[in-house]
Amino acid sequence: MEIFHIGAECYPVAKVGGLADVIGALPKYQSSFKNQVRVVIPSYETTFRKENNFECVHWGKLKLGTFNFPFTVQKETSNKLGFELYLIEIPELFDRPNVYNYKDDIERFVSFQIATLDWIIGRNSMPDIIHCHDHHTGLIPFMKKFCPKYEKIKDITTLITIHNSLYQGIFTFNKLYYLPEFDLVHIKELEWENYINSLASGIKCADAITTVSPSYLNEINYTGSGLETLYQRVRDKSKGILNGIDLTIWNPEKDFMINTNYSNSDFYEGKQRNKEELCLHFGMNPAKPLFSFIGRLYNEKGADLLSKVVQSAMATLKEEINILILGYGDTEIENQLTQLLPVYKGNYSVYIGYNEELAHKTYAGSDFIMIPSRVEPCGLNQMYALRYGTIPIVRRTGGLRDTISDFEDNGNGICHEQPSAEDVCDAIDRAVNLYKDKDRTNALRIKGMNTDHSWENVSQEYLELYNLIIAKKYES
Repeated sequence: MEIFHIGAECYPVAKVGGLADVIGALPKYQSSFKNQVRVVIPSYETTFRKENNFECVHWGKLKLGTFNFPFTVQKETSNKLGFELYLIEIPELFDRPNVYNYKDDIERFVSFQIATLDWIIGRNSMPDIIHCHDHHTGLIPFMKKFCPKYEKIKDITTLITIHNSLYQGIFTFNKLYYLPEFDLVHIKELEWENYINSLASGIKCADAITTVSPSYLNEINYTGSGLETLYQRVRDKSKGILNGIDLTIWNPEKDFMINTNYSNSDFYEGKQRNKEELCLHFGMNPAKPLFSFIGRLYNEKGADLLSKVVQSAMATLKEEINILILGYGDTEIENQLTQLLPVYKGNYSVYIGYNEELAHKTYAGSDFIMIPSRVEPCGLNQMYALRYGTIPIVRRTGGLRDTISDFEDNGNGICHEQPSAEDVCDAIDRAVNLYKDKDRTNALRIKGMNTDHSWENVSQEYLELYNLIIAKKYES
């Protein structure tokens, strides 16, 4: 089967969040099942782009309304990622270091989608399925289906995976002319609440929809950021498939980014050494349990709670715990966390920024990972933590609900119900008491390390879904 994965991120080429990890792993495992898998993302000015070799396999000019942009398709020559990687190079729009947060993001990602389809219709062979990821590729199913320019590929099966329903690629109808010509009778397939909504269009026009966990599929029917009735309408073509993690990257036995490798049979000494190195780096006492947070500092992640959590926890447990926060995002949250540094020096530290190596070291050296998310479509942090023998403290929502259950119910972590500082602090208090029981703590760590969240089964589930929707399409 020939599969195209199209998205905005792919680890290790360009990463902002979990989307990159998924697009960097799922295709690799699908390739291992003898499929021809190609990943297509924009070409950003990243270290990976500069340090690896590419060859131009296509060049052309794309039309974005009244604008014309030259573009090329650059193929990574070594296939070192385990699949064929293609970068869409549009110099005036993507020759920048960041993935998102530019004023012309609509123009950037609409042009990316048009260039991708222009290249596909110019190829000698056609894919069996086009797998779109999030709103950055949400217009592809519509254009493929209704724009005469893409008549050649109109019958190719499309699937869209919703990694986060909060972000929808919304823009006004005065930019409708950006899209290739189509019969305006189909305009409702683009519209949601009087705007062009890229994610909504993808949901309407794709042959199938997946979310990145079963619980998230259920939740968005009621809390879907304005798309609830649409999700309810398409439920019969929707499926929740829990993400996996790439065990070639997230493996404490072979992880070259951590100080000491370890396995589930010798984890105690290995974790302790990693913890000592981490605490030494941040000036904390390794004899105390270390609670960490790793992620983007936004309200949806519960990061706005962290300042109050630190202050409340330190008021009662300062002599018993350490807290470390790694992340970046909302400037106000960053400032709140940074301002606490001199107040709790020796027990608390924060690193503002993205640092993949430090994240690995923190998973390996921490005792507990806090994930107080308001919204968590899947969550990979809790799976990484389990793999490294670090106990997750999670709010029950989305994929966190599907992967973590409370240790007092014979589960694999610590759970709380509300995204509140009070609930997080109660969970921390429970964790401190658990930590004092070394046998129970170590048993919980072993249980987590033995949990299978690899991509093998997940990739097979996607392949079965592809075959099912292709067969249904030909039957209809």
